[in-house]
Amino acid sequence: MASDDIEAIIRYQFRDKKLLQEALTHSSYKNENKGYKGDDNERLEFFGDAILSFVVTETLFKNYPSQPEGFLTKARAAIVCEESLYDVAVGITLGRFMRFGKGELLTGGKNRPSILSDALESLFGAIYLDSDIETIKTIILDLLDDKIQQAACGALLMDYKTTLQEKLQEGGQVVIRYEVIKEKGPDHNKTFVTEVYADDLPLGTGQGKSKKEAEQNAAKNAIETRF
Repeated sequence: MASDDIEAIIRYQFRDKKLLQEALTHSSYKNENKGYKGDDNERLEFFGDAILSFVVTETLFKNYPSQPEGFLTKARAAIVCEESLYDVAVGITLGRFMRFGKGELLTGGKNRPSILSDALESLFGAIYLDSDIETIKTIILDLLDDKIQQAACGALLMDYKTTLQEKLQEGGQVVIRYEVIKEKGPDHNKTFVTEVYADDLPLGTGQGKSKKEAEQNAAKNAIETRF
């Protein structure tokens, strides 16, 4: 698919097409194509993550003045988490426009939540660098409007760990623990993979940008597969 198709979907035309190209280039493509002189999307993802966090934080702060800091923090985390961003990336069929190495393609890279959520942040970073803060605000809020509304009414804030604990202890006391089984990525952009156990029986696995997010996703996975 031509990269200009994604511009039509997000309703933004890049002045600097190299920024768009970088936002859509996975590191596996750069590693396998030595003739490619551009960059991959990792630096843009790092930058876009900060832009996204700022825009969502400002929106929650201004639009929900009666909500306390704790609620705003949880709402922001729910909006910018991997799962939410993956949903948005799938909605704009972002994976279709990305460039991967052959190995990554064969292992399903273009459909992988961690890759697509990172790519969406890369796209946000590229748009900001190509335009200005007001433009990227408009695009982010348009794409994430449903997520923001859901978070504001509590729909994204379900505490899966508490729900799992309640379900497991219906039949008696159970020892529940969460263990980080893998860490991926550089120090500034780590992804944690966590397993949840009940009396040493593994129940589910989840990953996230923080250990807390990974634990919530592990609990969610356990609920969805065990109950």
